[in-house]
Amino acid sequence: MPGDATRVTTRTLSEMKRGGRRIVALTAYDALFGRLVDEGGVDIILVGDSVNTVLCGQSTTLSATLEQMIYHTRIVRAGVERALLVIDLPFLTYQVSVEDAKRNAGRALQVTGAEAVKLEGGAPIVPTVHALVEIGIPVMGHLGFTPQSVHALGGARVQGREAGAAERLVRDAHALADAGVFALVLELVPAPLAERVTAEVPIPTIGIGSGPGCDGQVLVLHDMLGLNERFKPKFLKRYANLADEVRAAVRAFADDVREGHYPDAEHSFRA
Repeated sequence: MPGDATRVTTRTLSEMKRGGRRIVALTAYDALFGRLVDEGGVDIILVGDSVNTVLCGQSTTLSATLEQMIYHTRIVRAGVERALLVIDLPFLTYQVSVEDAKRNAGRALQVTGAEAVKLEGGAPIVPTVHALVEIGIPVMGHLGFTPQSVHALGGARVQGREAGAAERLVRDAHALADAGVFALVLELVPAPLAERVTAEVPIPTIGIGSGPGCDGQVLVLHDMLGLNERFKPKFLKRYANLADEVRAAVRAFADDVREGHYPDAEHSFRA
């Protein structure tokens, strides 16, 4: 709840699933939004490699770097007191070898103060997940549409519509849970399939474009606030239209400056 000073941990999320309490997650990329989102009462703040598309103007997340993720997570940490803070490990920081994954995940937590890392993928990364969990690094999984595989998947498409693909996703979910992930993001998965996975695995599922049957939901903050107007997927609900407000405020400021109304006496210092 907003104002609750109790820190959210991976154990908290497990208790929430068992108790039937919905989990709320959002992204953040800086200290100011980190503080506002935290004070809003979310349970998980994800510093996603989506920063590469949302703030850096890139077409995919693939060029995000570990240093970039560390920088943004460190500054988000400065604003967060309650929510569980999770950092995305970017492309090629955990796929090459288990030793690379250990080194990069460990450094990410050590330097940023985040409490967990998020990895994308199913069966191929299960040994990596197991190795990270074994040395005390909490891991969040991610199945369905995995943005780091956007080219292999042929774009941002719903995954698991065919029977074989659905069964593979279910197997991957069980394998990741068995390997020790504490939660699982399900992105662009048909709602009935996401509901099935949620019922079958003992860990919380966090949906994005995967229907109401997950244990929780996540959105990208700038999408949800209506700042990222060009992104209009079916699953997105905008809770504000801040792009319009920003433009209006900038225009009002520009008008005041050009007409000599700002700064006035109220906003000036006297000798």
